[in-house]
Amino acid sequence: MRIGQLARLVEVDTQTIRFYEQQGLLPPPDRQENGYRVYTEKHGELLAFIRRCRILNLSLAEIHKLQSYQNDPHQPCAAVNALLDDHISHVRSQITALQTLEKQLVSLRGSCNDGREVEACGILAGISERSMLQQ
Repeated sequence: MRIGQLARLVEVDTQTIRFYEQQGLLPPPDRQENGYRVYTEKHGELLAFIRRCRILNLSLAEIHKLQSYQNDPHQPCAAVNALLDDHISHVRSQITALQTLEKQLVSLRGSCNDGREVEACGILAGISERSMLQQ
């Protein structure tokens, strides 16, 4: 199949396919005499796996490691477990950071509940004060 067909099949953009090829996550396809790429079902399976990994917010490096584990299927899956445990820890850190951000935004929003003019806006003043404190 050609790149457009593969893109529609897996529901990704053709540029995404080229990017994954450049990153070494997809093997280069064979080419026809006219230079068109020719993809196989295996490309579709690999691309679908990559897409599902990206939905889980796994990095390209993590996906590459998972692929290397898949290529050596008789090893213990302890390394896969460790990779996912690390990813879970990272996600938990992101959640904590987002909760802190939410509290800051709610606090800022609470500083301007009335019908003030922009020059007296508590939100803009709060952002300016915090920006100056962080510099």
